[in-house]
Amino acid sequence: MVDMIFQSSDLANKRTEVLDAAREGLARVRDKDGTSLVMLPERRLRLLEEIARWSRAHMRLDELLRRNVIPNVGDLGDLAWLRVFDADDLREFVEDLHNALIAAHSDEDTSALDECVKAWRITARQIEDPLRRSILMGKHNVDDYVEVREPQ
Repeated sequence: MVDMIFQSSDLANKRTEVLDAAREGLARVRDKDGTSLVMLPERRLRLLEEIARWSRAHMRLDELLRRNVIPNVGDLGDLAWLRVFDADDLREFVEDLHNALIAAHSDEDTSALDECVKAWRITARQIEDPLRRSILMGKHNVDDYVEVREPQ
């Protein structure tokens, strides 16, 4: 594939070619002042923006954990919903997020990323409730359970 660079005048004279190139993934247009402009499908732009946003969050949280700092609400910023987790859980979140980012980039689809974040948010909400937290995080003894007979 040849990397075609269109001139600004091509937007009027060869608009179909420019739009076809953009639909196929990318169209470069050189402005009169030499500025390089790019046209691409909006879906692709949204994908790149979402990957960039979560990559920044991943790097910020990873850096805090590497310094053995338990992030406070201010450190977490828009990830403040993670405040209910301990350091080990946060490390697991960072690893899951890393894998989801790789999948999203590879698949050119944020579904894996969306599912990862949604699952962690749901877990955070459950742990925030003291009763649910005690059930989910408490110790369980086999003797606490009894066999139940099937209703007749």
